[in-house]
Amino acid sequence: MLGKYNKKAFISLGLTFILMWISEAEDAHVNYNYTTKPRVVLPPNYVKEMRPPSRKGSPVIVDFSIFVVDINSINVEDMDFRVDMFIHQRWMESRLEISDDIFEEGDDYVTLLPEFFDNLWQPDPYFLNSKIAEIATLTHKFTSVTLYKNKTVRYAARMHAIIACQMEFQLYPMDIQVCPIYIESFSSNNQKVKLRWSDSGVTLNPELKLLQYNLGQPLELEESDGYMPEKVGNFSRLTVYFRFERQIGHHLIQTFAPSSLVVMLSWFSFWLGLDAIPGRVTLLVTCMLTLVTMFTGLRADIPPVAYVKALDLWMAGCMVSVFAALAEFVVVKVLDVQYQYQVNRIPKRISNMEKGQCATVASWEGGAVRSRKATQTPTTPGQTSLQGNGGPPKPARRQSLLSVAWTDTDTGVEKIMWREIDKVSRAVFPILFFVFVLLYWPILLMKSS
Repeated sequence: MLGKYNKKAFISLGLTFILMWISEAEDAHVNYNYTTKPRVVLPPNYVKEMRPPSRKGSPVIVDFSIFVVDINSINVEDMDFRVDMFIHQRWMESRLEISDDIFEEGDDYVTLLPEFFDNLWQPDPYFLNSKIAEIATLTHKFTSVTLYKNKTVRYAARMHAIIACQMEFQLYPMDIQVCPIYIESFSSNNQKVKLRWSDSGVTLNPELKLLQYNLGQPLELEESDGYMPEKVGNFSRLTVYFRFERQIGHHLIQTFAPSSLVVMLSWFSFWLGLDAIPGRVTLLVTCMLTLVTMFTGLRADIPPVAYVKALDLWMAGCMVSVFAALAEFVVVKVLDVQYQYQVNRIPKRISNMEKGQCATVASWEGGAVRSRKATQTPTTPGQTSLQGNGGPPKPARRQSLLSVAWTDTDTGVEKIMWREIDKVSRAVFPILFFVFVLLYWPILLMKSS
């Protein structure tokens, strides 16, 4: 009997301990849920699809701000750019009932898990001109929700977006691209939700640097209402304009300086005589091919457009200068051929005339032979006329060479046309090119500014 009693007492005692352990576990579970639940009590009739109450006829004000972390991949072919940024939205949710004991001592805000944001009403802004816009993720989405004692909700997220930009290249490579980002409410019109820039607006990372551009500051911010025919209504819109100013240093080194040197190199042909025809032709043709190759490579950096760019005008000016030097060589060569032809032809004509007209003329008169020499007729200075048997006067060498050579009246030195053209070209070609440069750069700088 005693053994059975002890056995029952042991079982009863064990059951008592088990019940006590279960009770403590339940209490602990209740306390655990109580401490981990956000002590933000939503009203029983809270509907997250309804916007927070406001004065009659006034929309809910949503303050918006952006911190730009990085801008990269400015793609001129696709006409877009990528931006990495933090976005912040802030609005008042008066329906929340916030207990003071959830705030740490000295703090007027508390940061909650992102999942809590799904239970609240939230604005729905989107990037109107974005190709891609998404929240950055690693193991989870980089978002946070902060509640303040005055029932202000602050939502933050790390995003990256590819923004379309309508670029213009008339002034390339000194073009300035103004690329806006449009932020607009998607489903709530301007009578229900109004977006506005916060005091911080759009802030740039102080360490932000772009390879080929300078980012103009300060950024231009704008608040407006845009009519969307697809959604039939006016919607609140925020706009920030990014001003990308292309750096000219790269093109000065890679384009303008080499092309100018090639043009100057073509001027050396004017110092090469016609006895160096292979070298002169090779120099000019090489300069032309170099400019064509350079121009082809530059066109690959930007999309093909239907209008003329500033770089096209520069390359056209350089190519015209080299082509004109090549054309000048053709002209002087033709003049030299004519000069050589006249030099070799006129002495031969004079020799034949002297042999045929200065010989003794025999005539038969009464069985006797009398010789009569040709008489020389006086001529004007610079001409020699041999008249035999009443023959017409023949032009002299100087007169026949008047088109390709002449004699300087002061020095008496013979001037040859093609040599004089080469001498004049040595000064005219550089002057014309420098005039082109002096017109090109001031106009380009004035338009770009």
